[in-house]
Amino acid sequence: MSALVEFSMFPTEQTQSKSAFVARVLDIVDRSGLEYQLTPMGTIIEAETVAQALEVINRAYEELQKDCGRVYSSIKIDWREGPIGRLNRKVGSVEAKLGRKLKS
Repeated sequence: MSALVEFSMFPTEQTQSKSAFVARVLDIVDRSGLEYQLTPMGTIIEAETVAQALEVINRAYEELQKDCGRVYSSIKIDWREGPIGRLNRKVGSVEAKLGRKLKS
């Protein structure tokens, strides 16, 4: 089984730039040991279960709640039976059909 979970998370009442808060969240994601991909609009985590990915997201909430009064997040989940490793295979599949590498 594998779950791809895309999420973004940031405080609403802080400064216009959110990169310092995103960095704190990404530190948690990186230290989780799960495969992930940072994008300009969010982060994609690949885990064996949805619960594993949500545990990382919960830790990120706990981190931002230390000094943020309101935290906004958006979460998309794609779960399916099958082996882990879809994070890179999905992009590769599209590239194979096009016959060329894409920016990713």
